[in-house]
Parts: sequence; structure tokens; C-alpha cells
Amino acid sequence: MIRVRFAPSPTGYLHIGSARTFIFNWLFARKQKGTMVLRIDDTDVDRNTQASLDSIFDGLNWLALGWDEFYRQSERLDLHRKLAYELLAKGLAYRDFVPAAIDVDPKDKPHGEGPWLCNPEMRALSNEQSAARAAAGEPFVIRFKVQRDPAYAVTFHDEVYGAQSKLTVDIEDFALLRSNGMPTYHLATCADDIDLEISHIIRGQDHLTNTFKHVLIFQGAGAPVPRLAHLPLLIAPDGSKLSKRKHGPVVSVTTYRDNGFLALAYINFLCLLGWSPKDNREQMTLLELQNAFSFEGVNRSNAVVNFSDADPIDPKAMWLNSQHLRSMPVETLAPLVKTVLETHGLKPYGDDAFFADVVATIRSRFATLLDFPSKGRAYFSDDFEMDPGALAKLDAPGARELLRELAEKLAANPEFTEASVEADLRKLAEERGVKAGVLINASRAALTGQPVGPSVFAVFHCIGRERVIARLRKV
Repeated sequence: MIRVRFAPSPTGYLHIGSARTFIFNWLFARKQKGTMVLRIDDTDVDRNTQASLDSIFDGLNWLALGWDEFYRQSERLDLHRKLAYELLAKGLAYRDFVPAAIDVDPKDKPHGEGPWLCNPEMRALSNEQSAARAAAGEPFVIRFKVQRDPAYAVTFHDEVYGAQSKLTVDIEDFALLRSNGMPTYHLATCADDIDLEISHIIRGQDHLTNTFKHVLIFQGAGAPVPRLAHLPLLIAPDGSKLSKRKHGPVVSVTTYRDNGFLALAYINFLCLLGWSPKDNREQMTLLELQNAFSFEGVNRSNAVVNFSDADPIDPKAMWLNSQHLRSMPVETLAPLVKTVLETHGLKPYGDDAFFADVVATIRSRFATLLDFPSKGRAYFSDDFEMDPGALAKLDAPGARELLRELAEKLAANPEFTEASVEADLRKLAEERGVKAGVLINASRAALTGQPVGPSVFAVFHCIGRERVIARLRKV
């Protein structure tokens, strides 16, 4: 049975790289008809915040992919401690009573000469000596007793990076349980993966070095090692790793949401950062992404997210959003547009069918949902600005007088369809001896405040008879 997990820590907002990890896990689980587990890794009590947790759920709920099971690590502490003491009982771990740096992994920290790898004195304690000191109340950390045999190596196969190997003499005796009884990341994540029967661990390449330690824990617990796949990192244009601290809102999922992105377009964009369907497709539906996803398509090289100080949005993401905006079913798009309009104090005219017609007509020139209340404001309000280019169309010789006459002609005609409006407009142009284009351009300017846009006769339909006549008369 395929079981994957996404395990964010609530120590900051949902990072763009974390969102991609969630998406890849979800695609793999759905393609394999497996189970998607969401687990909040919240054992780092000093750094966890409610705001960060809210941000994670905010971002995941916007993506709207969902999950099948949900857990919090903080509710599973007994399970973590149980594994630590099982490893201790097997002789695969030991109590370290040395006060210095007792609650942290002292990796690469000087300890005499060379990097700190183990505490020989503590490793040499007998079970009786160790238990007696613990019973006396002496604080301790439980560490994994890594083999010091120079011929022994930890090996595993990574679905992306291939065969991996590291000598155990280069791995420190890492902490499992802190002196306050709280598990370290290494212990908690492995204990949960074992208990939840996670079959595949799909996570960022920055966890690759941790995996050697985790393989030791899995093996020590007598549990099967999950299949492992590490994803290439996302980097900035300057080659640096995308950082919440350095790059700020650029790396936050909600930045794209707040800039009017469609969740599907954003998912599509993230998938193309470090993965390819190998057939030159770029714009893809969720089902197409699901069917195409494979570890073979994941690149080993890091993926660049392009942005600048002036614009936090990757141009490729913007292009994909515009394509999805124009091609997605209008019945799916219309409710999203309505929500955005309402947040900007605008209310659609007419019934749902009429509103859907308006959305279908005007979306072809828009790139984000925010374009509807800005560039498309005239379709939902009589209070809109006039573009200088549109003013030039209105100020063409005789244009305003022609619009007044067109308004009266439309008012006198009980029929109001695209065909009838076109017939009235062209007849008026012929009667006045002017090109129809003069009336067409001036009408678009008067009705929308824009010099360009959809077919002007579709614009007449979208604005509606009463408002068309009023706006033509007004100018």
C-alpha cells in the first residue's frame, strides 16, 4: 500500500518549496491510488507559533488538494519516547550525562581535536551504571550509538539521486531524546513514519544528509526503510537558496494567492520547477499532472525561481496563470471572479448565466483574477477611470455627437442583441458618411474606458441595454 506524508513544521509561513513537496507527494499518492498523510511536526516547542500553523493551513486550503489522514507530532510523544528506550534496550543507543550542549546535536563542534563524533566515556558505561545515574536524577540525553567500524557504511537508493553511501565513522552519535524528554527531529520523524507505515518519503534535497541517520533508526527499530526520493532545491536568480529571511514574501505561497493567481496555475508552475513530463507540455490540468508525474521526470539540478526586487512574481508563473484563466471552464472561473469582485466592493449585474457570459467575454486579455476588478471594472460598475487612449477615441472629430445619435437609435429599438446593435451602428455610420470604425472605437471607449478589448458588440451585450444607453448619452 502506497502511503506518503507531508510533514511541515509550524515555524514560518508555507514556503514555496514546501508547497511543491506537498504537491509532488499528493500527485504520487493519487496516481498510485495511495494515501496522503498530513502530519504537523510540532515538537520544536520553542519555535512553533500559531501564526505559522495558520499560514500553513491557509496555503494548503488555497491549493485545495486535500489529504486523507491528519496527525500532530505533539500528540504522539509517548510513541517517540518508546522508540528511544527500545533502541537503548537493544544497545543501539546510550545515555549521555555530559552537561555541555546536552540538548543539541554537537555536529562539527570542537571537542578536543577534530569534529565531535561521539562521547567514548558515555558509550562505555554499562547498562547498570547508566540506569543508576538516571535513577539518581542525573539529566541525560539519549544518543544513537553509531558504529565506529571504518569499514561500515550506511547505504540507500534515492529515486532521484541514485545510490547513496556514507561511512558511519563520519556520522556523529546524534541525539534522539533531549534531557527534558522531548524527541529530536530525527527520532520523532522516524517513529511516526514507522508507526504510520509510510512507504515513500518524498522531501527536499536539503534532507539528504539527515537520511543516513534515519536509515540507521529504521534499521535499529527493525522496520523496513521507506523508499526515498529527494527533490532538487529551489534557488533565487543569484543562485542562493530561497530563504524566508532573505527573500521574504517572494517565497510565500500566499503571495501568489494575494496577487490573483489561480490555485491550479500555481500548482502547474510549481510542478515545472524541477520536474518535466518529458513531452514539452507546460500548461497542464490537475489530472494531466497526476497521470504524468514520475520520479524519472524529476531533475537532479536545482530549479531557479525568477523574480526581482520590483516584481516578486515569476514571469513563467504569470504566463501560466493567464493561460489557465483563459482556458478553464467558465463555470469554474466565475465563482472565483465573483469572490474577488465582492472583496473590492463590486457586485455583478444580472443572473449567474449573464455573469458567466461577461466573464467568458472579457477574460481573454486578463492575466490574474485581480484584473477583473481593475481592468474590467467597467463591466461591474459605472464608476471607472478613462484611459488616455480611450479619451483620444472619444475626441475624434464628431465622435461624441455620433454616440449621442447611436444612444437614441438603440433606445428606439426594442431589440438589443449583438446583431441588432451592429446593424444599428453600421446603419448610422453609413447615414453620416463615416467609417464604422469611428463609432466602434468611440463606443468601446465610452462603455469601458479602454481603447482596446473584446469585440465591441460583445461589449454592448455585457454592459447591458440600459447602462449602454446611459453611458453613450453621458459622453
